[in-house]
Amino acid sequence: MGNMTIMLTPERIASLCCKTDPQVAIEVVAETGSTNADLLARVDRLAVPTLLAAERQTAGRGRAGRTWISAPGESLTFSLAWKFKRPVQDLVGLPLAVGIVMSEVLKKFNIVVQLKWPNDVLKDGKKLAGILIETTTAKSPSDNHGENPTSMHESLFSQSSLASGSEARNVLLHDSHAKDETWAVIGIGLNIAVPENMVAQIGCPIAGVPALQLDRNAVLAALLTGLSEALVLFESQGFHAFMARWNLLHAYAGQAVAILDHGQVLHEGIAVGVDHIGRLLIDTATGRIAVMAGDVSLRKKEG
Repeated sequence: MGNMTIMLTPERIASLCCKTDPQVAIEVVAETGSTNADLLARVDRLAVPTLLAAERQTAGRGRAGRTWISAPGESLTFSLAWKFKRPVQDLVGLPLAVGIVMSEVLKKFNIVVQLKWPNDVLKDGKKLAGILIETTTAKSPSDNHGENPTSMHESLFSQSSLASGSEARNVLLHDSHAKDETWAVIGIGLNIAVPENMVAQIGCPIAGVPALQLDRNAVLAALLTGLSEALVLFESQGFHAFMARWNLLHAYAGQAVAILDHGQVLHEGIAVGVDHIGRLLIDTATGRIAVMAGDVSLRKKEG
């Protein structure tokens, strides 16, 4: 398979991209621990939005601390650092907006997918891609250079306390002068080929798109173009501009679901869709509820 694999290159990706505004720096490395971690460590020194792709990640992460397994040529693993002129609490629906971009780009390559709340992309009911977004407060020129910015290096959809818990409130209150600018590092892992040993390692149903193996540069270029356009729209209008599009792609619409937290059932009911900020709406026996994303998993109930 090695002879069939065309490696990622910044030049090829850039040549296939539509012009984006703002311009994005493109970097490719053969191997790293985590592209998210690498960009988070550099955000104070980034002059423009930056995409970092890795042929192999040795410490890639999914939400809730799960490991993302990747191998050269068999996946697309990359992160995009983007600065928003919005506080972190305005970015709650961002992973869902990113999922929409992934769905619409993949459709251009004749790959039909659906979205599982809050941040998974499914193909034939199996996980094809995952999204992990981590944030840090942008440092202003008045900040002391020797200090680190107050950061929330938590997935926006891996922290249930963003809505109501004490942990996030404590983090936010810790910086009483919270800035209105936030760096978001958007990490994406997309399975291309799925070797049998990977299926055994992951232990859950996963999907691949081997037909894209020769077009990985083109796929990444299309994703970067789509993300750049979507992030500009998200900054100006928030998730409300994406809500209807996400609901059309909802994998479990109208189906019985359970919301779990560490194996414990928190809510059960019929999945309806998401609201204007990205909360999952569920019709339960006692009425409709809006579930704020957190360290929860959505599982389709059998029967």
